[in-house]
Amino acid sequence: MQSKSAIQFRLASPTRDNGEPSLEVMLASHPSDILNAQRLRYDIFSEEYGAAMPNNGIDHDVFDNYCDHLIVRDTTTQDIVGTYRILPPHQAAKIGRLYSEGEFDLLSLDALRPRMIEVGRSCVHPDYRTGAAIMLLWSGLAEYLRQGGYSHLIGCASVSMSDGGHTAASLFAKIRDKHLSDEDMRVRPHNRLPIEALNCQLQVEEPPLVKGYLRIGAKVCGEPAWDPDFNSADFLMVLSVSKMSPRYARHFGLSSNN
Repeated sequence: MQSKSAIQFRLASPTRDNGEPSLEVMLASHPSDILNAQRLRYDIFSEEYGAAMPNNGIDHDVFDNYCDHLIVRDTTTQDIVGTYRILPPHQAAKIGRLYSEGEFDLLSLDALRPRMIEVGRSCVHPDYRTGAAIMLLWSGLAEYLRQGGYSHLIGCASVSMSDGGHTAASLFAKIRDKHLSDEDMRVRPHNRLPIEALNCQLQVEEPPLVKGYLRIGAKVCGEPAWDPDFNSADFLMVLSVSKMSPRYARHFGLSSNN
């Protein structure tokens, strides 16, 4: 299975002498790489989130066949240790919708669609969550945006509902004052998390994915949706290159003129 676009790249993590593994990020170009990424997704979503999934060891849905699959590989073991899937606009047109439309009314984002990619199914193996793999995934997404000439990225950041949703509700209470999108980019969840019935006063830290989005300059598009299948609360995030943190825009080689 080839990439769904003409975009190609291979980026390596900086060489360090601290014993960290050597990693690289690229778009999967072989079916076996995609299958291994789907196995990684299955392990993390079923074991960490308690998602209701078929007992076949693979996380797969209809969107996988339309997406590019971003993978981080340990160059020593050749294991895939991180992944993100990317749905570009021409492929979204073919399937007829975005994945996140199953959870949110995205009418407010219609004007962005021609130059917007959707990302999802992000995960990193627990042994590689020191930051290098996540930064490589972001470097890969930035290169994808740059080569494709895209200006916007949306994606869901999931928070486990293993405690009944109190952590997710407290997280939304913590970030909404500083990190909500402009009113004209707010979305409505189809199955909203009942925040008013939950404890919103827990002392919580942003999960690595949410923290990464916010650090780079992404905004939260409103209240989270409740996904009972994955036992998670999903925050829809939007990142516009023009509003990206200047520090990270320079780091990733992106122009605010996109």
